[in-house]
Amino acid sequence: MDIDWHARAAQQGYDGRAFIGGRRVAAADGATFDCVSPLNGRVLTTVARCREADVDAAVASARAAFDDGRWAHQPPAARKRVLQRFAEKILAARDELALVETMDMGKPVRYSTSVDVPAAARCIAWYAEAVDKVYDEIAPTPRSGLALITREPMGVIGAIVPWNYPMIMSAWKLGPALAAGNSVVLKPSEKSPLTAMRLAELALEAGLPEGVFNVVPGHGGEAGEALALHMDVDAVGFTGSTRVGRRMLEYASRSNLKRVYNELGGKSAFLVFPDFDDLPRAAQTVAGAMFFNQGESCNAPSRVFVHEDIADAFVAEVVKEAPKYQPGDPLAAGTEMGALVDEGQMRTVLGYIASGEAEGARLLAGGRQARADSGGWFVEPTVFGGVTNTMRIAREEIFGPVLSVIRFRTEDEAVRLANDSPYGLQASVWSSHVDRAHRVARALRAGTVHVNQYDEDDITVPFGGVKQSGNGRDKSLHAFDKYTELKTTWIRINGS
Repeated sequence: MDIDWHARAAQQGYDGRAFIGGRRVAAADGATFDCVSPLNGRVLTTVARCREADVDAAVASARAAFDDGRWAHQPPAARKRVLQRFAEKILAARDELALVETMDMGKPVRYSTSVDVPAAARCIAWYAEAVDKVYDEIAPTPRSGLALITREPMGVIGAIVPWNYPMIMSAWKLGPALAAGNSVVLKPSEKSPLTAMRLAELALEAGLPEGVFNVVPGHGGEAGEALALHMDVDAVGFTGSTRVGRRMLEYASRSNLKRVYNELGGKSAFLVFPDFDDLPRAAQTVAGAMFFNQGESCNAPSRVFVHEDIADAFVAEVVKEAPKYQPGDPLAAGTEMGALVDEGQMRTVLGYIASGEAEGARLLAGGRQARADSGGWFVEPTVFGGVTNTMRIAREEIFGPVLSVIRFRTEDEAVRLANDSPYGLQASVWSSHVDRAHRVARALRAGTVHVNQYDEDDITVPFGGVKQSGNGRDKSLHAFDKYTELKTTWIRINGS
């Protein structure tokens, strides 16, 4: 059914209050900040500007809920049923959540509807299904003893998520943390906070007990810092920049040595070898992956390494793809690329484009602000050639639709250049030779390596990186490692 998204947007209401102890509340001191839509620069609503007092209240609520066992002591099968209902309610509210996500963050509503909402629901439902199928262990001890190894919930989890995929990133934390029996205090980005509080309402409607899931919107240096420093928070799951990830580790050392799991930045490498026999498909894939979500993805394949023998042909194919992603109205049905999250991010991206030109890279496509008359913040899909691996556009995470093409001569050089980065989130190898595909995939230092594709994804596989791309893994059963503690219980058996 066709939806008039502009009409819906005109009627949509927004509630920017925090969610603490099972109800919507203003910040303790009454402070607010403006939530501005990147589509047109207009204020959507005001949002509670939570600070230390609000974080204290949220953590106290979460701790009380955990300590009295209203959620943690429920059987796994009971927690499963609640989380399944939560997932169902997310899907039932699909159009509302998708519209709010688009108005708040800027991505095309077609993708908020078809990707973000279903992925968030799928994540919650998957962990619901998984939790009563994760078994504990018995160690192979001598007959005189019995050693039980059990997974127990940690307690209060602080989840701090970024602005690029607000619902999906929240679900990646909420799914395993809640399924394992923890209580959660979620701090969404101040740039896109609105769907987080709505998710908390839906969870309560689904039967999640009051106090188990709290949301404290606010600025990173206020609410985020207070949460990470809190002495009664047992672990922090953080997704965001490497710069702030360093602070998370510092906050842990300054407080109670809480566990910190960082999912940080990336500068992912996309390697195309001359034996690959379908350059148009490789070009279509890299353009689609790079320009999806306006390039605001930590795993965007922003460094493309192409063998010199095929570089001209490959670059021509990529440049041919770029106009398909020309920014459009995010509320229009056919729009492929929307607005960057705010004016500051647009200025940052345009600054990197200027830096690339100043350092001698060749601007082959895009490079300019688009749709300035809308009042929103749009940048054209941008392709640079003549890039070296030492340029800023090849070293630093841009978080915008900017792709850099770097030429190589040998396989060893390609691997060396790809690994010459402080990041190690994802990579991709394009080769028709199975030996080369395996050899290069093994040599690349990345949490995920794709071969002859880049767009496969599923909740069943772990997501995360090496080096300064972070530690720990989101998604899959491995995410339970972040939100549970192992306990060994020794029992002496007399007469054995």
